[in-house]
Amino acid sequence: MSDRGYRRPRPLSPLREHLRDTFWFAPTMGFVCVFVLWLAASAVDEEIVAVLQREEAYDELGSLISFVQDAKTIVTTISSAMMTFIGVVFSISLVAVQMASGQLTPRVVRIFVRSRISKLTLTVFLATFLFSLLVLTSYESEADPRLVVSVPLLQSMLTLVLVGLSLLLFVVYVSATLRLMQVGPVVDRIARDSFRVLGRMPRGPGGPEGLGPETGRVVHEGRAGVLRDVNTARLVRAARRQDVVLRLIPRIGDFMVPGTAVLAVHGGAVPPRSRLRYSVSVGVERTLHQDLAFGLRQLSDIALRALSTSVNDPTTAVQCLDRSIQFLAAVVHLPLGTVHHRDRSGRVRLVQEGPGWESLVDLAFEEIRWCVAGSPQVSRRLLAGLDDLLLLAPEERKQPLVRHRALLVQAVERTVPVAADREFALLPDRQGIG
Repeated sequence: MSDRGYRRPRPLSPLREHLRDTFWFAPTMGFVCVFVLWLAASAVDEEIVAVLQREEAYDELGSLISFVQDAKTIVTTISSAMMTFIGVVFSISLVAVQMASGQLTPRVVRIFVRSRISKLTLTVFLATFLFSLLVLTSYESEADPRLVVSVPLLQSMLTLVLVGLSLLLFVVYVSATLRLMQVGPVVDRIARDSFRVLGRMPRGPGGPEGLGPETGRVVHEGRAGVLRDVNTARLVRAARRQDVVLRLIPRIGDFMVPGTAVLAVHGGAVPPRSRLRYSVSVGVERTLHQDLAFGLRQLSDIALRALSTSVNDPTTAVQCLDRSIQFLAAVVHLPLGTVHHRDRSGRVRLVQEGPGWESLVDLAFEEIRWCVAGSPQVSRRLLAGLDDLLLLAPEERKQPLVRHRALLVQAVERTVPVAADREFALLPDRQGIG
């Protein structure tokens, strides 16, 4: 394969993705920014008072004091009502997320957790509450313009601005949360996230060069869990310093237990443990950061739940098939499977196994195909999608598609006794039953 388009990994990419999977980082940074903003606004307010006192503009300063005292009532109301408002809003949101996870798949909760608008809304709400409390500490009981030290004019105005921003974000946030309860936006979000993963993948998996004999292994010593992602930049750097080639044994998404081998070393001694620290991330569930197959896994889960007898929603399954076929059409000509990560000089330093074309096709269609015998809408859409992919796929990638098409036809012929019904169920249709 050609190395054209190869992208070396960015060192901070895993950290950035892990922070996106948390709900505490954005509010914490918001607290820090609010405190800095309050200090700056307090300094400006004190400077305004000092300038007016030096110019002996006591009448103007008295008007400011009167205005700020009136604003204090509004700030007090804001500080007392904001936490109640936050509690009500996010309680309703959690109910909506729970309904979406029950209707679609529990893995849609990660969409809410990673949502920028959710984090921004919570951050601004909490920032408004904290800022209003800080502003209340700046009010003075002194009403004499000659003796007052600070008049929180700018602070009061900023509090009102934050309230306005909170109301605006509330409208946007409610709209985004309602979209989370709709099938179309959810599967579209999963598809877009999958294409982002595809865009970050190295385009050059490497040539036929050999790895050489295996000279050592590194075992996993952390907690048991799913291999979420790998800090490829750190591993490439460690392999370059040791002048070896590292091979990642498990695939992204595999479940790992302590004591199992995680890295094989080729061509030299095992790098020191300190250089390999924080290079492998293990968590309780898969993420889409480096997991090319996880998007298809989520789409299949939603489709399978929709096809279950308790839900019986074939239209949702068709929407999931639409996105799965879209993703497979995008990767049908791309190199898949083993990826070779290179250092600055172009030498292979890390070999990583990824899902191949046949694995992706099986993931997208195998389980759904087992459930479509009684749903002509889904069988017609699946046949149309397989036919479209057969037109796009090169000759060496058609075999899995042909196999799934033949097995689907056999399943329908075996389970549908009436000839006219079989003919109808096996008629390709991009809308299922339009």
